[in-house]
Amino acid sequence: MKLSINLTQLSVLILSFSLLTIVSCQKENSQYGTDAQEEESSRVSSESSGEAEVIFNGIFDDAMGANNEVGLSGTGVFYGRTDTLTPVSRCFTVTVTRPNNTPFPVRIVVDFGTAGCPGPDGHVRRGKVITEYTNRLIIPGATATTTFDGYYVDETQVEGTHKISNLTTATLPVTPKFRVEVINGKLSKLNGNFVEWNSVKYLIQVEGMITPEIPRDDIFRIEGNSRGRVKRGTLLVGWESSIIEPLYKRFTCRWIVKGKIKTVRINAPSNTPWVSVLDFGNGICDNQAVLTVNGRSFQISLP
Repeated sequence: MKLSINLTQLSVLILSFSLLTIVSCQKENSQYGTDAQEEESSRVSSESSGEAEVIFNGIFDDAMGANNEVGLSGTGVFYGRTDTLTPVSRCFTVTVTRPNNTPFPVRIVVDFGTAGCPGPDGHVRRGKVITEYTNRLIIPGATATTTFDGYYVDETQVEGTHKISNLTTATLPVTPKFRVEVINGKLSKLNGNFVEWNSVKYLIQVEGMITPEIPRDDIFRIEGNSRGRVKRGTLLVGWESSIIEPLYKRFTCRWIVKGKIKTVRINAPSNTPWVSVLDFGNGICDNQAVLTVNGRSFQISLP
């Protein structure tokens, strides 16, 4: 059979194909905004990643620092405490439960109350932090799983599950190593903004091994990655982060003191210029970091 198309039909076909092509391109490009919008998305994503890093890093310090029976006394909000499991300390209470009447497992609830409890790090906390330990955290194979009940750091509600696993092996020289997971973490603001965060990090101790019972000289190198989603105003964006230069933390500082995190929007093309890098500095303990997006740098303050 012979196919016949007149000029009018041909014109209609060409026009239809052209419109389809234009619509397809518009739909594809609609995933991305103007340069200003792309820069804002990159900045917000990286700032949110840094905020989550700082807050959940503090949970590691708190879980480790409850006392010498479950960790190493005196880190995080427990800084300065040298007692064992005393029921009351400062403006928070500590409740210890041993379900089997054996040393482990043990459940520790730190209750900061409802009025607000100022901490040694300058933040005000309220609500409960609940941690269940299978063994003392410095023992290989031990785990500590933390959940939250109405817990706030200043005006930010903290939710999710934080899990520490001691991966240290007997290979000489013995180097303490921990896997730290944040599962369905969420930081919610009073104005409806939020950060959702899932993270897997590995903390390898690099200093302080010769004084295992003195945590204040411990320094850890951190490697790993995370992914999350942030809502800020009308902006809602998902992102992925990876540590491109190892982070360094020490128990004497509540912020990461060194290292870089790269953040990129989920599903962004591999050649996107909208990649942000958060630089925590050169080892000085402060809340300042430098955020670089597509060649432009900004000084930011961490919580």
